[in-house]
Amino acid sequence: MTTINGQPSPDGVSSLLDTDLYKLTMQCAVLKYFPDIAVSYRFTNRTPHMQLTRAAFNWLQTQVKDLGNIRVTSEEIAWLGKTCPYLSKEYLEFFKHFSLKPAEQLKLTFVPNDGTTEHDNQPGEINFAIAGLWVDTILYEIPLLALVSEAYFKFVDTDWNHDGQLEKAKQKGLQLLEGGCFFSEFGSRRRRDYKTHEIVMAGLIDAQKEAQSKGFKGKFSGTSNVHLAMKYGVTPVGTVAHEWFMGIAALTNDYANANEKALQYWTGAFGQGVLSIALTDTFGTPAFLKAFTRPAPNSHTTDNIDKANPSYAQIFTGTRQDSGDPLEFVKLMRSFYDTQGIKDPKTIVFSDSLNVEKCIKYKQATEAAGLTPAFGVGTFFTNDFLHLGTVDKSVPLNIVIKLADAKGVPAVKLSDDKGKNMGPEDMVKRVKDEVGYTDKSWVGGDEAHRWD
Repeated sequence: MTTINGQPSPDGVSSLLDTDLYKLTMQCAVLKYFPDIAVSYRFTNRTPHMQLTRAAFNWLQTQVKDLGNIRVTSEEIAWLGKTCPYLSKEYLEFFKHFSLKPAEQLKLTFVPNDGTTEHDNQPGEINFAIAGLWVDTILYEIPLLALVSEAYFKFVDTDWNHDGQLEKAKQKGLQLLEGGCFFSEFGSRRRRDYKTHEIVMAGLIDAQKEAQSKGFKGKFSGTSNVHLAMKYGVTPVGTVAHEWFMGIAALTNDYANANEKALQYWTGAFGQGVLSIALTDTFGTPAFLKAFTRPAPNSHTTDNIDKANPSYAQIFTGTRQDSGDPLEFVKLMRSFYDTQGIKDPKTIVFSDSLNVEKCIKYKQATEAAGLTPAFGVGTFFTNDFLHLGTVDKSVPLNIVIKLADAKGVPAVKLSDDKGKNMGPEDMVKRVKDEVGYTDKSWVGGDEAHRWD
């Protein structure tokens, strides 16, 4: 076991809170509205040339099995109740007794490239088959992705170490803070390992302290990782993921109205103005903005709508940009808010493949448009390494786990990145037709401003 600041730093995942906040908020909403819905998830390695070895797979198997032994502690429940008051009492009681059951819900397989002789360094493809009730399986995504990444860099790409990571994280933080950026750490899913994540958190906290002494205007706002937020005394940050919209769309089988229905359920679960950064790009941002103009529920229901009520766009603090062209997204949101008569300095949270240069560039563009920028910085913090003694980058894995179906109906995702879609081809075509998505309706395309 390694250490940081003299304290043990375990391998793998050792807390149910070692996940992103939006997994807990979505689990809370799923418990309220969809407690009996069965789903499945699909794992994809977008860097297929970067494969695990048999030794890495064997380690991963042990770690996955151990997930079933983790329980939330009374201290963690108390902290959640105090820090995250939007999580219902019913949810906290449920979570108090919750456990993952990988033996029942998950099958992990390894297919070697050469099956003639088994040996530790034998490379191959891995896959997860995850299935069960939505409320029971929703927490697998983040720890599984983190464990796959850790396995790869523990057994395959091993030509690196943690030296210099603390100072690197601190310097990145200081650059962002000096540039006036408000940012959070979003690096759970693709971190190099747990120790790296801890080092990054320590470096960013050091950067915030130094920045305050120097009068820098930026702010380190917190982390998406709930466990590390608790451990380091910072704010847990996050709202919702594409999974929420994909699941509800599959369940209702009504993609034309899926965005609005997802917003209704979300507001019903948490109320107006709570967890109110909207993710826009599940079925293309222009389609989402149509729903964003609709009146919001006026209480904790999904159907108590008064036409005199403010719209979702009015009651939501802002939006999150996660695909497409960020600068075009700024123009799109400024134009949208103008047509809605909304003059408040709404927030845009940028979260797609960020670094210092991009954050400062997007900050300037967003502020010039009269909007408020914020940033969720992920892999740039938690998986930025060089091979020892070189200037060659030790490249992170690009891996995802996405909702595959809900109640047997395939889940679909369209993106603001042109042509980057998920789901069966026939379903993707049908959804495009229903939501009015064309090859030009991605953000940056000619039809990006058509939401009415």
